[in-house]
Formats: sequence, structure tokens, C-alpha cells
Amino acid sequence: MPIPDNYSTPVRSTAKDRTLSQLQKWIIDGTLQPDEKLNDAELAAALGVSRTPVREALQLLEAQGLVQMFPGKDTRVTRIDKDDIYKPYAPLVVLHALAAETAAQLIQPEQIEQLRELNQAFTKCILEKDLYQALEYDEEFHNLIVEIADNSYITSFCSSLQLHIRRFKYVFLNHPIEQTQTAVQEHEQIIQALQDRDSATAARIIKQNLSRPLDEFHKQLHE
Repeated sequence: MPIPDNYSTPVRSTAKDRTLSQLQKWIIDGTLQPDEKLNDAELAAALGVSRTPVREALQLLEAQGLVQMFPGKDTRVTRIDKDDIYKPYAPLVVLHALAAETAAQLIQPEQIEQLRELNQAFTKCILEKDLYQALEYDEEFHNLIVEIADNSYITSFCSSLQLHIRRFKYVFLNHPIEQTQTAVQEHEQIIQALQDRDSATAARIIKQNLSRPLDEFHKQLHE
């Protein structure tokens, strides 16, 4: 079970939170492969924590569907099937479109500025070919819109779905789905629609923005 020793450690977080965040990243980016056996002692040593936060994090990962725990036997990274990508994507697109419709009526000027700053950071990462960080900023952009919509049910469901979608992108492609200038432009159009309080346009472009990577994913899987 090869584990990198050069990962960045988040500050001001509990051992459990730090462990959960790092294990999520390793599962999503394929460092920990589907069906790989996880040894809590090895993980604890690699992360510089005791086995307790590792076990707590593994329990949360099981609840998220990222690992499977077999009491008395072992714990393994959950297997995934490439055809399952369509299952989480469809509801995610609908939920984000609904969030955009609501956010258009609630958004404040300072939140418009936050979205612009996130899109600028997203653009910078694309130019620097830092695709994992670009993905982070892209999600922050969309998650801020969900947050502005102020619906805890949408927030919860989107968070759960996004974990699995990110994992599909890393496991089944040699590289993550490439973020393009088109995505940057779509973000700008979303920001403008929100600023104009145009719910219909905001929802339409959100659907377009989130559906396009799925089309690219489908194309690459079947080439």
C-alpha cells in the first residue's frame, strides 16, 4: 500500500478531520485503488496520528460509500464501475440548477465578487496544469452557489454526490477531465445571470456547465 510522504497537512484541524480529508483525497485521486486493503496501523504511521482517528475516519468513509468495512476481516476501498458515473451525475446537475434558480434571488454583491475570485483562481490553475486544484476551485465555485441558495438538503446531497463523481474522473481516465476555457466562460455567464437575478438563465448554464464534462467523459470511455 504505497503512501506518499509529501502531502500537505491542513492547519487548525483535528486529527480525525485531517485524516478524513487526506484519505478522501487518496481514494479520489487513485492513490488508494479500488478494492485495495487498508491497514489502519500503516495509515496512522503515514499520517502521524494514532489509530483512533484513522478508525473514526474509516467509519465516516464507509458512510460516504468510499470504503467497505468487514468486521473481523479487513477494510477495503470500494470498487466502482465506470457505467455508474451516470447515476450520481444526473441528480447533481438537477440539484445545482435548482440551487442556481434560488441563489439568483438571494445573492449579494460581495458573493458575486467571491464567485469572480474563485473563477480567476480556477483559470490560473488550468493555465498551470494543476488539475486537482482546478477541480477544487471549480467545486468551490459551484458549492458557493449552493450555499447562497440556503437549502441544507441540497447542500448535503450535493456534497455526497460530488465525492463519487470526482473519484470516477480520476480512476477511469489517465488524466482528469481537462478543464477548458469554455468552463471559465460558462462560469462568467453564470455570474452575470446571478447578478442580473435571471434564475432561468443561471439554471440553464449551470446544467450546460455540469453536463458538458459528462459528455466528454462518455466520449473518452468509449473511444
